Amino acid sequence: MASDIPHQAKLSVAASFLPHFFLENLAIRRDNSILVTVATRKELWYLPPPREGAQVDPMRLHIFDQFVSGIVEHKPDRFYICTGNAYTTHEAYLYRLDLAGWAPGATAKPELVLTFPKEARGLNGSCLIAPDTLLIADTFAGLIWRVDLPPSGKCEPRVWLAHESMAHIADTLPPPPQPGINGIRYASKTNFLYYTSTGQKLFMRVRVDPQTNDPEGTPELVDSGTMADDFCIDEDAGVAYVTTHRENTIDRVPLKPNSGSRRSVAGQPFTELLLGPSSGAWSRVPGEYGRVAYFTTDGGQTAPPPDKIVRSAKILRVEF
Repeated sequence: MASDIPHQAKLSVAASFLPHFFLENLAIRRDNSILVTVATRKELWYLPPPREGAQVDPMRLHIFDQFVSGIVEHKPDRFYICTGNAYTTHEAYLYRLDLAGWAPGATAKPELVLTFPKEARGLNGSCLIAPDTLLIADTFAGLIWRVDLPPSGKCEPRVWLAHESMAHIADTLPPPPQPGINGIRYASKTNFLYYTSTGQKLFMRVRVDPQTNDPEGTPELVDSGTMADDFCIDEDAGVAYVTTHRENTIDRVPLKPNSGSRRSVAGQPFTELLLGPSSGAWSRVPGEYGRVAYFTTDGGQTAPPPDKIVRSAKILRVEF
């Protein structure tokens, strides 16, 4: 009888950073080069297209004035980047970065396009749900912001959805405080937005009205029980690959509620390669969607391993 336990993923290092680099989110460009936000260092880094079996050298592109979190490609070579002071004064900002015509070694100049209202508390994951509609998770306000991206003119934010499942809750873990809503991704074939709520150990979804791009109905539970961080979705297979930042795993979770249990595909048994996984995105090489993704790690900065030694942060190539 065939086993229902997925094979363990193959992990290899695409790029290494120094210890105490909290690699947060990433966006993969058309040529498979990668932009990476480094949260606590307030930096954006660039990786040349990774090569299987070899590491590439990362290059710093920009230093922000605030912590940096979510990054989304809006149009080819145009990116939106979230920054803010989530743990202190709670300002929140949105920057636009245009890399059209840019080449490695040239200056990259993000442009501030939006200062969020004081109700914002800590921007985190982000995704598009339509060509010009951006959603951003607010970790400490416990809600999702909607920002419509006009061809020109001012971006206007509004609350897209607030729900008890998104709320930040107090915990007894070492700092930093664990997020409420954290990662968000949109499954365009079924019109569902999926999100994690780390402190509450939830993986949720809510239907999106494809006409208005507003939420439709009440969020529902997909999975629970782990401190899920961020994830990438394979719509063809109907699964998400979800990171557990403090628990050092990548888990395969069916997208439909009650359709099957979560299974770890990396990190059980424990491996030092997968210390502090945060976010993942699919390779853009033809034929690699659903098979090859890249994941960020923090080397154990947030939750050090038993020997308390923080390792180098890494971008991992993960073959499922």
